[in-house]
Amino acid sequence: MTYGTVLIVDDEDNILEAIKYTLVKEGYSVLTANDGELAIQVAREASPDLMILDLMLPKIDGLTVCNILRREMNMPILMLTAKVEEADRVVGLEIGADDYVTKPFSMRELLARVRALLRRSTITKQDIRSTEKPSDIITGNLTLNLLRHETRLYGHLIDLRPREFALLHLLASNKGRVFTRSQLLDQLWDHDYIGDIRTVDVHIRWIREKIEIDPSKPQRIITIRGIGYRFEE
Repeated sequence: MTYGTVLIVDDEDNILEAIKYTLVKEGYSVLTANDGELAIQVAREASPDLMILDLMLPKIDGLTVCNILRREMNMPILMLTAKVEEADRVVGLEIGADDYVTKPFSMRELLARVRALLRRSTITKQDIRSTEKPSDIITGNLTLNLLRHETRLYGHLIDLRPREFALLHLLASNKGRVFTRSQLLDQLWDHDYIGDIRTVDVHIRWIREKIEIDPSKPQRIITIRGIGYRFEE
């Protein structure tokens, strides 16, 4: 039984082969690439379910690869980095990486993150935690349709990734309610998610860029300083 296809991108053969061996043993189908250029090519041709992406790569670096592929597909991206500076981790999350692991890492930790990311990526209409039966949510000029998984602003279709839609739907379904970051992680990510809690902030920022007139002065998704977020009419 195959649990999904994972693309591993790393120019260190020993690390690449060790990860490949572990994933194949666990039942995953594995593709590999040892530079950024090949990674983009393989990802476009094979559409893997998840990519494990090293930050430092020849030809095209990992951040650029992540940025390019994030515009084209919704697969989860787990970034590998030898850099421990906070700025490097935050940059990786902001350009679209879903999680990161700092080298050296244990295979047990890597597997846990892979499993969590793959479960998160399978969020469907039935998985969204909402209060009522599926129906349109209309708030001002913004409409969310759960059955079609569509978001429209002024009647125009807005391209939201599955996790962005799930997050926006949860907030809009509970207008005025304040959610902490931990509550949002608990409801929309797996209970065993072990990544950075700031991934919530990154997803909120992406949503604001798509639905707010001025993302720097949001009118719909309001930040409650030191707590979390709430949705306003």
